[in-house]
Amino acid sequence: AARLSGGENRLVSLPLSRIRVIMKSSPEVSSINQDALFLTAKATELFVQYLATYSYKHGRGKEKNALTYSDLSHTAEECETFQFLADILPKKILASKYLKMLEKEKRDGEVGEDDEEEEEEEEEDEAVDQDVGS
Repeated sequence: AARLSGGENRLVSLPLSRIRVIMKSSPEVSSINQDALFLTAKATELFVQYLATYSYKHGRGKEKNALTYSDLSHTAEECETFQFLADILPKKILASKYLKMLEKEKRDGEVGEDDEEEEEEEEEDEAVDQDVGS
């Protein structure tokens, strides 16, 4: 791998110092070889390029001649290769819809908790009945 210096044309677009910080944030990493840093930067660059190209070709952005966030989130949700990004690139929703979802989950959660409490009470009643019967 070629070494990077300030005067040469850059072989990677991503800042190596930031990639080094991210790599060092892992507790398993004690030192980072310059070649490993370069290869990680280049692989990341190629991955982002592939994701963007795929999203552009399979999204609505092609019609508008633009790549949009919704194209990326759709790719992450629909393409098996990129499904690991679904949590990082979620579909955008309106705040009002999100609040309604939270209310629904809260109601469902309360109903679920009530059911669990009833089940626990029934189990306790059964245990008391068995103790009394003995």
